[in-house]
Amino acid sequence: MTDVRIGIVGFGLRASLAKWAHRPGEGSCVVLVADPDERGRADALERVSGVDVVDSLDALLARRDEIDAVLVLTPDHLHADHAVRTLEAGLPTFVEKPVATTIEDADRILTTAHRTGTRVYIGHNMRHMPVIKAMREVIQSGAIGEVKAVWCRHFVSTGGDFYFKDWHADRRNSTGLLLQKGAHDIDVIHWLAGGYTTRVSAVGALAIYGDITDRRDNSDRRMVDWYSRDTWPPTAQKELHPVVDVEDISQANLVLDNGVLASYQQCHFTPDYWRNYTVIGTKGRLENFGDGPGAHVKVWTTRSDAYREDADQVIEIPEDDGGGHGGADPLLIEEFVRFAREGGPTMTSPIAARMSVAAGVAATTSLRDSSTPVTVPELDSDVIAWFDNDQS
Repeated sequence: MTDVRIGIVGFGLRASLAKWAHRPGEGSCVVLVADPDERGRADALERVSGVDVVDSLDALLARRDEIDAVLVLTPDHLHADHAVRTLEAGLPTFVEKPVATTIEDADRILTTAHRTGTRVYIGHNMRHMPVIKAMREVIQSGAIGEVKAVWCRHFVSTGGDFYFKDWHADRRNSTGLLLQKGAHDIDVIHWLAGGYTTRVSAVGALAIYGDITDRRDNSDRRMVDWYSRDTWPPTAQKELHPVVDVEDISQANLVLDNGVLASYQQCHFTPDYWRNYTVIGTKGRLENFGDGPGAHVKVWTTRSDAYREDADQVIEIPEDDGGGHGGADPLLIEEFVRFAREGGPTMTSPIAARMSVAAGVAATTSLRDSSTPVTVPELDSDVIAWFDNDQS
């Protein structure tokens, strides 16, 4: 079996995936990287043996016959323009999550894949995270009965460094963090609940970072240049992006198409960083404590009069092998390579990716319109049918 030859568009933060895509002789290899930034190209040459670099997507597509598939790892607001072009070129395309920052752009990617018959894969790596898979397996086993509610609290200690010093802070690039960050968790909520959001209402505020006046254009730097765990409290942050107009705390109430009620809460100035999910069914509930290696999932299926530390079932999450996101990243790339080569079903879903973005957009719209409930627009039924048939 020859290696799938991979091109990468954008060699920034998520270029960490190149480590798992570049396995010469084991199924895939990265042969070409396109990045307009000199630092990105230099990083690619240093980190990927034998790779060639170019400075634009145009230059990469001019060498279409040298690659079999592509990873689109550019900033989120550029995903649609870049993915549409690679799909038009007939290249099986991996798009980093979220798939886009608007519903229109998400739909443009999916309809292009449908029209051209080209495979598209969205990098929702959380579906491969052991803690998420453990919770889903409990649900599918029937242990807690039929799911009726899913609650997610997302504590983000790194918010100031991750999202308020670069393009994320400007809503023109990210729409908002209920979408940019929340789309990942909303996708998990949908996956655990077995349905998609139809209506949403949200509240939020720019409670901390909007008051910090120390600003800097950080386009000459990357997060690794400024990130420090020593920066605390959050009000001590400096050199924020010149434009900061996305909310740093928010919460959304979601009504799903199967009747499940869900809530998603996000805060970007907590001291700790993890996600806590609670899933309640007709026979019990589950909850995760920690979301990485060493975490555990507790399941309660008998009645009590108070909180029980000794749950009816405790699932320990094993240590990972350093693969990133609890070992999810190598599994994500492995699945994409197989999908690019053979097609077939995948754990991630372009329809689900679109629906998480749509819910995030609707939540953001509600948040900025006095919490007015917003209905999530539907996707074309022919496009849905094509993806439901594994893109064939």
